[in-house]
Amino acid sequence: MNSINELAIVSPWEPGLLSLALYAFMVSLVVATMLIFAARLGKGQPAPQKPEAYESGIRPTGSARFPFSIPFYLLATFFLIFDVEALYILSWAVAAEPLGWEGWMQITFFIGVLLVSLLYIWKKGGLEWGPKSPKSPERPRI
Repeated sequence: MNSINELAIVSPWEPGLLSLALYAFMVSLVVATMLIFAARLGKGQPAPQKPEAYESGIRPTGSARFPFSIPFYLLATFFLIFDVEALYILSWAVAAEPLGWEGWMQITFFIGVLLVSLLYIWKKGGLEWGPKSPKSPERPRI
């Protein structure tokens, strides 16, 4: 004879595999229906205007592709790195008291790693954006 726990798996009154299977089936059915309707109703007529870019009714002139300089991407990357770092430090500051000394040591290590990375970027010249100034010729040392 089967125990009650074995029968509870297929019971619609208890959360179990039956409700998960029914949910998965219903989601699959809805997705399939939407895909079929989109394929049947969405077939449009190709027109020469469709591949053109639309910018508020203004006809495009020239190419939309123009090169960005490398410092632009470097600045964006540095901003993301140090912006996320600020979020971590802010969240630590909110929960500093419950975290105690262990949390303080972890955030100190985190800030130390960030300072080392900032010094590395600085040393490699990643923070120099302007044109390079001509260096004065070095005098030979005697």
